[in-house]
Amino acid sequence: MNDRTALVTGANKGIGKHIAQLLAAEGLTVYVGSRDPGRGQRAVEEIGADARLLVLDVTDPDGIARAAAQVDRLDVLVNNAGLAPSLASPADTGVEEFLRAYETNVFGVAAVTNAFLPALRRSPHPRIVNISSGTASLTWSANPNPQFTPGSGGAAAYRSSKAALNALTVFYAQTLAEDGFKVNALAPGLRATDLTPGAAAAGGDPAEAARGALRLALLSDDGPTGGFFSWDGTPVPW
Repeated sequence: MNDRTALVTGANKGIGKHIAQLLAAEGLTVYVGSRDPGRGQRAVEEIGADARLLVLDVTDPDGIARAAAQVDRLDVLVNNAGLAPSLASPADTGVEEFLRAYETNVFGVAAVTNAFLPALRRSPHPRIVNISSGTASLTWSANPNPQFTPGSGGAAAYRSSKAALNALTVFYAQTLAEDGFKVNALAPGLRATDLTPGAAAAGGDPAEAARGALRLALLSDDGPTGGFFSWDGTPVPW
């Protein structure tokens, strides 16, 4: 047991829940961010004594403020909550789908990060991990890569929002570096979750991706910042 604390958004299921479990196993007190109190409480009970429910909808500014007021100090923030409204190409994606994706995957991350910055600044070693996607890599999207077939142009709302999240990752890393922050993005790979149709049948173990997030959450002071890494620790091109 130690006195470090962590918050994982969207932690009542999927990769987020696995990340919360791994952080708790490392002795951190983990706030399980969940917009559904019932599901969040069940996750807390499954994770164990070092887990705490924090009702948090990343698209609700007032709710974010209430949640931030409950946390005095924070050592690790994992921005995991996300959504993929469809697998459509940009030509077949309505503006409302782009808005939904960006509201959670970009605006929500900025709102949560900014709200919890005062608590993170009280940590001697603050860490922020943004759960992105290998499909957000513009380099991989246009060239051969190890994770998916390039050139499809599908899931435009989701992928472009995660590319914007990557940009935020760089900007936060640059502006917070002098305060000792390490801010990085993770490409978790295709996992058996309910994020997109077909993902649940893909067979990829969410726990494997969570271990990649854990590494970034517990980086030493000489670790990287402003980077984009695959679940296995290898760099992903922007």
